[in-house]
Amino acid sequence: MLFGLKINKIKTLFFIAVAISFASSCKEESSTYRSFISPLTGLNVKSGNEIDVKVLFGKEKAVDSVVYLIDTIKSVSKTDTSAIKLKTEGLKLGNHIITAKIYNGSESEDLTTNINILSAKAPDLYTYQVVAKFPHDTSAYVEGLEYHDGNFYEGTGEKGNSYLKKVDVKSGKTLQQVKLDTAYFGEGITVIDNKILQITWNEKTAFEYDKNTFKLIKQFPFSVGQAGWGLTFDGVKILNSDGTNTIYFLDKNTYRQIGSIDVYDDKGAISQLNELEVIEGKIYANVYLTNDIVIINPNTGAVEGKIDLTGLFSTSYFKTDNERMNNVLNGIAYDKATKRLFVAGKKWPYIFEIKISKK
Repeated sequence: MLFGLKINKIKTLFFIAVAISFASSCKEESSTYRSFISPLTGLNVKSGNEIDVKVLFGKEKAVDSVVYLIDTIKSVSKTDTSAIKLKTEGLKLGNHIITAKIYNGSESEDLTTNINILSAKAPDLYTYQVVAKFPHDTSAYVEGLEYHDGNFYEGTGEKGNSYLKKVDVKSGKTLQQVKLDTAYFGEGITVIDNKILQITWNEKTAFEYDKNTFKLIKQFPFSVGQAGWGLTFDGVKILNSDGTNTIYFLDKNTYRQIGSIDVYDDKGAISQLNELEVIEGKIYANVYLTNDIVIINPNTGAVEGKIDLTGLFSTSYFKTDNERMNNVLNGIAYDKATKRLFVAGKKWPYIFEIKISKK
């Protein structure tokens, strides 16, 4: 028994020594630990506002100088460890990396955090008035809608029911069409001069047609973004959505990506961007599964307006929950000559001409 007690005492002393050593080690490590105190990772900042930047530098390592960068661009240099302010004016909306490059002689250490730049102001809110309504094929699962030469051009989805159509506005009758193979789920379309481009949802395939004859010119791989959603053409470049908050810019001849914007309002990212239309220099986009169309600045990605189309069409028209959930608002077209705005929904019996006004 006595021998056992001695062994236990030795064990106890050993563990105490280890604990003291560990605590001392932790204390030493904590004194050299470095991190951002502010901004915290993922902080949302409205465009134009300054950011308070403060770093915990630790006590053991000397600091000769600190260089602060936004993304890869040098912003501020300091020869001390005092807090600074960084300007956000002119920064693209969305995510940006802030780096503190800490120098000690010839050695340097990088600390990073990130921020999200939001729109500087809340979007203007719009209401609507129905001007007219036109008959629409209730089998057409609208993915893309455009108005050209007095007719609607429509791209529809669902495998086995995906078409490119030319439709008479007044009667809703199909004047011309081509059907996609049942392997494809059709998505957005856009008219580009004398061509029509149609993309698919998950099949990473696109089709180019002659606008007049609907003859297929070529079929080719298309893998911009996560999936194929909406398309439009602003007269210079193609705009493409993929269900996120990013709108991609494509070359009108090669269909390759040449740029992009990330879409934010004053609260955060606006994702689920779907059907697109460029109207009087602004991008109009359906927000999928909502009654909203957002109006986007094409240069910054800022949401400048929001149209609430609640009540435009009653979901009670559809008989099942599945039909009501899937057959949502989607489709925007614009008649440049008369400045008429058209909106549609998936398998809706009407396409609506509406007039919008600020609330």
